[in-house]
This record gives sequence, C-alpha cells and structure tokens, in this order.
Amino acid sequence: MDANVDAVTKTAVLLVNLGSPDAPTPKALRRYLGEFLWDPRVVELPRLPWWLILHGIILNTRPAQSAAKYAQIWTTEGSPLKVHTEKQAKLLRGLLGLRSRQDSAMSPQLTVDWAMRYGQPALPEKLDQLLAQGHQRILVVPLYPQYAHSTTRSVLDAVRRWQSRQRTTIDLRSMDSFASDPGYIAALAASVRKHWQTQNRALDENRLLLMSFHGIPKRSVERGDPYQRECETTARQLAAALDLRQDQWRLCFQSRFGKAEWLQPYTQQTLEKLAADGLRCVDVICPGFVADCLETLEEIAIENKTAFLAAGGKEFHYIPCLNENPDWIAALADLCQQQLLDGSTTKPR
Repeated sequence: MDANVDAVTKTAVLLVNLGSPDAPTPKALRRYLGEFLWDPRVVELPRLPWWLILHGIILNTRPAQSAAKYAQIWTTEGSPLKVHTEKQAKLLRGLLGLRSRQDSAMSPQLTVDWAMRYGQPALPEKLDQLLAQGHQRILVVPLYPQYAHSTTRSVLDAVRRWQSRQRTTIDLRSMDSFASDPGYIAALAASVRKHWQTQNRALDENRLLLMSFHGIPKRSVERGDPYQRECETTARQLAAALDLRQDQWRLCFQSRFGKAEWLQPYTQQTLEKLAADGLRCVDVICPGFVADCLETLEEIAIENKTAFLAAGGKEFHYIPCLNENPDWIAALADLCQQQLLDGSTTKPR
C-alpha cells in the first residue's frame, strides 16, 4: 500500500461528466452552449473570430434547435445525463464504503460526489466544497473512457486552474482514460449479451453490431490527439470479448459539428449505406458514453434509427449505456481503488 494512504486522511472521489442544460428551453441551452462552445479545448479556433461566430450566429439559432431535441429525452427527474451520473456516484459511494469496511488498506473516511464540466453542479464549486469539508486527498475521475483533448484534457485543465488558486497542499489525483480496462470491457460485453438474450436472437448475416463513438475533428488527431486510437482499441477488445468476426461489427463516429472534416466513417451515413446494401437488422452501442444522454437517446435512438429505417432497414435496436449496471459500478470502483492505492496521477498529454 502507498505510504500516503492512511486511515486518517479524508479522501474524496469526484466523478465528472460533460454537463447538460438546466432545462430543455432555449434560454437554458443558450447559457449552456455558451459555456461549452467557448472552451478552447472544444473549439480550437482563434478566439476573436470564434467569439463573433458564436455570439453572432450559433447562439442565436442553435439553442432553440437543441432545446427541441432535449425536450424529447427529458425525464421527470431532469436531464438523463445528470440523473445517471448522480446515481452512479451514489452506487459507487455504497460499494466503496462496503469495501472500505472489508479492507483496512482503504480509508474509511471516503466521500464520493459528482460534478459537470459545463453547467451545474459546477466542477470548481464541487472542489471548493470538498476542500471546505476537510478532504486532503481528491481523486478526479473524468467519465470519458477514451482520452481526448476536448473532453478529458478540458476537465484536467479546469482542475489544475482550480488547484493553482489554492493555498493549502492537496493530494490531487486524476484518471485520464480507461479505454482498455478489463472491467469496463467486460461490462460492455455483458450488456450486449444481455441485450441479445432479451431479444432472443444471435448475430447472423442479416444483423450487425455497430459501435458508435462521439466524433472529433480529424485535425485534432493529426495534431496528436490519441482519441481515435483509443476508440479503436475499445472496439477491437469489445469485439474480441464477444467473439465477433470482423464482418459482424463496425466502428463509426457520430455528432459531427461544423463544416470541417471529422473522424470517419460517420454513423448516420454508415447506417444508411448498410440499409441500402441490404442489411436487415442492426444493434447499436455507444461505448464512449458511460451514461445515456442527448447523443445516445436522441441522436442515435431517434434520429439515426429513423435514418436507418428510411433507407430500407427493418430492425434498429439501441443498446443502452452502462448507466447503473452493477458490472460497470464494480469496474469503476476497481479503477478508483487502483488510483488511490497506487498513488498514481495523470500527467498532461
């Protein structure tokens, strides 16, 4: 055990996801998108021209469009992403608490909380609260399995800016990715098998598993972003865990924004071509998201389903994200324990 880990150190695990608006309204979307799209890690364009485009065009048109999409998936509890992230934190808190009572190497003074990179609850405010509560060790866990500068690095940037303003010494740790973590891959594979069992069917020549990851601009990869490589690693390992042949699965990328070229193949184009080529049934999973959100529930399960069926497909099945899946919560607990006990921290890429 790391000498720095002891029973008297008050420790916190902070799960961090992307974020969502406070309500499915144009006003809330304008505020949320203004914060999200102004992040230089998200849009890597010169600030002045981008500010003019963002405030002169995008924030005057996109909020109403996005609000209509959010309204289709909004729940009585609120945004699906917030609901699932909060539930994941509660389940992780319970499991780590149970393990701390069974393992003397773990600190019994362990808190698990959650925050959003954009919107509420805000990441800096959550860190302030944990520090005020006396936590000397904080593990920040960006809930992005595959590392990208626009997601994971943005979280780590925000954490380091917060840390630079503190006058006290904090054992601040972070996790950068878990694209090939055995527990995460096993949880994904189990969710696919459960889906197949529920549907009482197996893959054949008329059915395929499509793995759709969130896209990023191609130029980001050309500049050294490891995201595409990590998505490919996850996809290959998931296919191997499911004993799939190469012709039984595909990898593609969704959520293109703007006119620049993004990672290809694009999900919707892929689905339309598969249907036009005679594929009858498709199962779609989004391994890059650990919680269902707008990009999975609306873009994939509604928009892309409609596109596939309109192109001639007959059956479209969306496999939900890991959400509160016990296998995933156990894998997440393992990842957190490893980071806390090994004393490892993330270095900027």
